[in-house]
Amino acid sequence: MEQTTLSRAALVVIDLQNGFFEDPVLARERPRIVDATNALAERARAAGAPVFTVVTEHARDRSTWTLNMRDDDQGFNFEGTTQASLLSDLHLPGSHCVVKLRDSAFLNTDLAQRLRLAGVGRVLLTGVSTQSCVAQTGADAFAHDFRVAYATDAIGSPQPQLGSQILNFICEEYRQDCLAGAAAEHWLRGRS
Repeated sequence: MEQTTLSRAALVVIDLQNGFFEDPVLARERPRIVDATNALAERARAAGAPVFTVVTEHARDRSTWTLNMRDDDQGFNFEGTTQASLLSDLHLPGSHCVVKLRDSAFLNTDLAQRLRLAGVGRVLLTGVSTQSCVAQTGADAFAHDFRVAYATDAIGSPQPQLGSQILNFICEEYRQDCLAGAAAEHWLRGRS
């Protein structure tokens, strides 16, 4: 199947896990992010668009830790813990789970292959954190020839100003869309 034939959209939900919401800024933003993500997931299901839930999980034995985790001798989001669990108020039935170890949901995962097998050529990103996992996933989606939009109502950052600056840059650099509310829903349904 050629890339040009892949026009279906998918919703990709990144790192909406308890551990990330231990940050006080994200904790305050949690209701907004979860409500917007739940609404988009409902619209995706109604439109027949697949939903992919991306989670970060690490092993306690340090084998999966990032450089900064090793430098600080502090692991995070260990597999099977409450910290690594999805937020309890998310409603993502039938979503496809992808486990990642680094910021990008594409690095050393089968996400690109799974999206293509589902006929997906466009992804709508939600989740945390804007300046790291969301932006890196968007940049790598571009490198994998996927069209990308960011559902800004459903994205958060512990550093909102930095997140906003990086998102504005990446949208301009890669010709990706930053969309809110109904515009994100329309994009998901194939109406830009």
